[in-house]
Amino acid sequence: MSRPTADEKERKVLLAGKRLVITGVLTDDSFAWHTARVAQEQGAEIVLTGFGRGLRLTGRVAARLPNPPDVLELDINDADHMEALVADLDARWGGVDGALHAIAYAPDDALGGNFLTTPAESAATAFTVSAFSYKTLAVGLLPLMRKAGGGSLVTLDFDNSHAWPKYDWMGVAKSALQSVNRYLARDLGRSNVRANAISSGPLGTVAAKSIPGFSLFEDAWAARSPLGWDVHDPEPVARMACVLMSDWAPMTSGEIIHVDGGFHAIAVSGDEQA
Repeated sequence: MSRPTADEKERKVLLAGKRLVITGVLTDDSFAWHTARVAQEQGAEIVLTGFGRGLRLTGRVAARLPNPPDVLELDINDADHMEALVADLDARWGGVDGALHAIAYAPDDALGGNFLTTPAESAATAFTVSAFSYKTLAVGLLPLMRKAGGGSLVTLDFDNSHAWPKYDWMGVAKSALQSVNRYLARDLGRSNVRANAISSGPLGTVAAKSIPGFSLFEDAWAARSPLGWDVHDPEPVARMACVLMSDWAPMTSGEIIHVDGGFHAIAVSGDEQA
């Protein structure tokens, strides 16, 4: 049996031929931007989405990717936007193989230690944008994934087995996101569509730093992660997202995969144990 040539090895990239939708790109330090970069390096064709004032920012950082992709407008809470996105993708590709959901938002009064005084409207906004939107994206893209013979959805999570300082209703929304992920796995499996979440360690993005008390997360991970953790390096998380959107995870669905340096497995740090 002959060994593959260098050219054949070069062609066997992880996402060759995949057509992916990447949401949530605003800056080039974000998890979503790095996922887009790794996906292109691994052979995928991608489009980015953005909306409102952020649309221009998304276009600007799209130009810094290896192959600057098109940016399509999508306010995930606007049904007309979702319909227009699907129509564009159908005409462009005729199908979609995967999508990254990196959409989250909570009003200021739903964060920062305001848990007991947060009004219902603000908690509902956090849920709708950060959790329900995952279902909205999945249902919108489902016909295109069926045309492709199946697909993979990936969302960005944060471990919510504990209550975190100042994270408040965003933490509740992330817990809801985990549940949405399981129910999507249940209902989309018959269409050969997988749904998985990545529970990442904290990343020092612009969005994350806007969360009150972010430095508390950074300090906790530095002390407790057995593999260490660099809040300025989204690459490990981006790589896992690309694995999940590839053909290398065909029987993985409904999972919450930790990419956090092992933090979730450790009760206390070595110094605390001493």
